[in-house]
Amino acid sequence: MMTKADILDRIDEEGVDFLRLQFTDILGTVKNVSIPAGQAEKAFSEGIYFDGSSIEGFVRIQESDMRLEPDPDTFAVLPWRSRRSDGTVSARLICDVINTTTGEPFVGDPRFVLRRAIQRAKDMGYELNAGPEPEFFIFEQDEDGRATTKTHDAGGYFDLGPKDMAQEIRAEIIYMLQEMGFEVEASHHEVARGQHEIDFKYDDALTTADNIATFRAVVRAVAGLHGVHATFMPKPISGINGSGMHTHLSLFQGGTNLFHDDDDEFNLSEEAYAFLGGILEHAPAITAICNPTVNSYKRLVPGYEAPIYIAWSDVNRSALVRKPAARVPAASRIELRSPDPSCNPYLALAVMLHAGLDGIEKGMEAPGPVRENIYDFTEADRLERGIETLPSTLGQAVNALKEDDVILDALGSHVSEKFIEAKTVEYTEYLASVSGWELERYLETF
Repeated sequence: MMTKADILDRIDEEGVDFLRLQFTDILGTVKNVSIPAGQAEKAFSEGIYFDGSSIEGFVRIQESDMRLEPDPDTFAVLPWRSRRSDGTVSARLICDVINTTTGEPFVGDPRFVLRRAIQRAKDMGYELNAGPEPEFFIFEQDEDGRATTKTHDAGGYFDLGPKDMAQEIRAEIIYMLQEMGFEVEASHHEVARGQHEIDFKYDDALTTADNIATFRAVVRAVAGLHGVHATFMPKPISGINGSGMHTHLSLFQGGTNLFHDDDDEFNLSEEAYAFLGGILEHAPAITAICNPTVNSYKRLVPGYEAPIYIAWSDVNRSALVRKPAARVPAASRIELRSPDPSCNPYLALAVMLHAGLDGIEKGMEAPGPVRENIYDFTEADRLERGIETLPSTLGQAVNALKEDDVILDALGSHVSEKFIEAKTVEYTEYLASVSGWELERYLETF
């Protein structure tokens, strides 16, 4: 645990010139206020004030004063900012948002939403560990520096150079992540051309959410240094795989993995099955948070390895949840395969945790695993097995969220109201828009 004094010492030792105080809005966009390093003492003792009415989903204009409270454990020098030709060094602190009227954490802060979920787990004697697998695309830029959909390479799954032209970019991303304290476990070219994955070690839920937000910033920054554009858009190109963010979940207690049971066929404990039951029960509402854009549902279609069926398995990837093989008891976990990297990581982990805890509290029983390829099932086969599908549009997912009191409570009334409002507007605008596909198909036909 770092203290204010530790950070002030680090600022001096690293020669930091500027501090970026970061937080996220409800939609998961990272925001920041930059202050001179000389203001660090004030930031820790008094906080930094800002106008919350200008941030998506925060507050109304008549109640706009907010305060940023830096979390000392999140201090990190920004490597790409600190290699500037002018010699300036910048560092980052992730902040909690405080309501200046009450002096309490702001209920609309996604980081607070996750902290509340973590506290619920702690009260039950649990700690959630999470390990994400974020995927992304690298595209060329045009002569004006704008992103195109021309992929940076034509490589495929696990390809080497010369097909994988982004090896150096991924290597530099990894170096910078390591400088910021990440333990990177693997990186490789993904299935689609121009698509990549970098995996970093699991951690507690709050650290993992912070790491996902940081990871996205580092990837984009390094890509920009190489004159290309990195995107976490779930499905930027039709006809090829989209980008997911499979998330591995396990509950620990005093250093012991509560999901492991040596005597079970799948080495899963009663707690694991109940947690899994909660995830499956609340999957439609979770989808609104973990797949939060119109484009997310272009990925969640049959044929591209993305899960759409609410089931679990230990041997195939057509189910929503997979039980990965574990070499040691501490590695027993479940893998939720639906999230994509456009989601707000704080809200996503919060709803996953609440859903799983609801399963434990209510003693839910997970159905048996589906070991066949569900993509080969007919509709009658799925009905016979009781296998339902995830929402197929953002509108359906938002409706599912509206009807799920557990997930609404996980978000809190403020965040759920603002999130539903924003996503309803987004989906309504999408329905009223005219796409290139429609113009190509109908303009000269009728």
